[in-house]
Amino acid sequence: MTSHGDEISKQEEFVMRTLEERNIRFVRLWFTDVLGFLKSVAIAPAELENAFQEGIGFDGSSIEGFARITESDMLAKPDAASFTVLPWRTANPGAARMFCDIAMPDGSASAADPRNVLKRVLRKAAAMGYTCYTHPEMEFFLFKNPPEENVAPIPVDSAGYFDQTPSAVGHDFRRQAITMLEAMGVSVEFSHHEGAPGQQEIDLRDADALTTADNIMTFRHVIKEIALDQGFHASFMPKPFTDHAGSGMHTHFSLFKGEENAFHEEGADLQLSPVGRAFIAGVLKHAREFTAITNQWVNSYKRLSGGGEAPALVDWGHNNRSALVRIPAYKPKKENSTRIEVRSPDSACNPYLAFAVILAAGLKGIEEKYELKSNANPEVLPTNLEEAIAAMETSSLVRDALGEDVFEYVLRNKRAEWADYRRQVSAFELNRYLPVL
Repeated sequence: MTSHGDEISKQEEFVMRTLEERNIRFVRLWFTDVLGFLKSVAIAPAELENAFQEGIGFDGSSIEGFARITESDMLAKPDAASFTVLPWRTANPGAARMFCDIAMPDGSASAADPRNVLKRVLRKAAAMGYTCYTHPEMEFFLFKNPPEENVAPIPVDSAGYFDQTPSAVGHDFRRQAITMLEAMGVSVEFSHHEGAPGQQEIDLRDADALTTADNIMTFRHVIKEIALDQGFHASFMPKPFTDHAGSGMHTHFSLFKGEENAFHEEGADLQLSPVGRAFIAGVLKHAREFTAITNQWVNSYKRLSGGGEAPALVDWGHNNRSALVRIPAYKPKKENSTRIEVRSPDSACNPYLAFAVILAAGLKGIEEKYELKSNANPEVLPTNLEEAIAAMETSSLVRDALGEDVFEYVLRNKRAEWADYRRQVSAFELNRYLPVL
C-alpha cells in the first residue's frame, strides 16, 4: 500500500520530470491573499526541490491580511498535485504554475492562508464522513475600454441571454477561453452569453471544493489574460451597470459519503434527504452572518438589492430563480445529480473563504439537526456592506470557520472600505442636487 508521503513524492517526481521534458524554465508559485487576489512568485526549476521540501520564504507583512510586521517571515510550499503548464506561455522556454500552501517558519500551516481555512473546514466535513463537491457558474463582463476614472465601461456587444449573433465577439472569446482552461485541467461544462450587454457565463464542471476554489482563481486569471490578448478588458465586478443585472457565482453544493450522494433520498419530497434539508437549513440560518464573505465588496450589494435573479431574501425554493437556495430539478436515475444551488455569492469573492463559510453553515445544520422551514417570513439579506459587517461581527460560526486572524482582518478591512465609500460624493448626488440646490 502506498503511503501519503510516497504519493506526494511521486507527484513531485512527475513535476521535476515534466519541467525537463518540456523545457520549462519558469515555475510560477501561486497563492491567494485574504481578499482573494492572486499572488505569484517565479522560481527556476533548480529551486523547486528545495521549495517542495522547505518552501520559498517571503515577507508575509507585505501581503493583505497575512501577518503583522513582527511575524513577517512565511513560507510558500507548492502543491505538486496542482501543477500545470501555462498554455499561453508555450514558446521555448515554457512556464508552469502550482498553487501553494502558506506555512510559518516552524512548518505549521498559516492561520491566515485562505486555502488552509478551506482545508480546515473540509477536514471537519471528512471527520463527519463527507466529501464536498462544488460546481460554480461564473459570470463576468467584457468591455471594449480599459478601466478609467469617470469613464463609463463600454460592453463589447449588445447581445442578450443565449444570443448567437454573427457580430458577438463573446462567442470567439469563450471558445478561446475554454480551450485555454481545458489545457490547464479546468473542465468546463458549458458557456453562453448572459442577459446583460457584454456579459458572459462559463460554468465549471463539479469537483471537490478545494480543487474548485483553485480552478476559480485559475479561471479569473485566464479570462483576464485572454481579454488583454484580444484587446478587451474582463471584469468580475458584481454590478457595473445600474440598469442591467450583475454578475453572480451561483454555486452548486453536494455532499457524498463514499460513492453515495448524501443529499439524495428516493421518494422523498424533491428527492432531498434529511441531510440535504438540514444542510439547507444551516445555510439559511447563517446566511446573513456570512454574506460579508460571499459578497465582500461595497458594489456587491448593488447586485443583491438590484432585482433580477439576484437573491434579496433568505429563502429557498424549487423553481424560484430569485431564491437564495434553489433545489434544481431532479433527473430520474441520476441520484448523484441531487444538489443545492446557493445563489448569493458573486464571482469577485474569495472562493476559499466563501466555500468555507457556506460549508461550515451547512455542516452546522447537519450537526444540530436544523429543521428546514417554509418561507413564511423570510429575513432580508444585508442591503449594504455595513449591515453585512454588523451581522458577521457577532457570528461565532463565521469566526470559527475563518479562524480568529482572518475573521478580525476581514472585519477591519471591510470597515475601512465602508468608511471610504460612505464619505465619497457620488455622480448621483452631483447630477441630482447640483443643478437644483
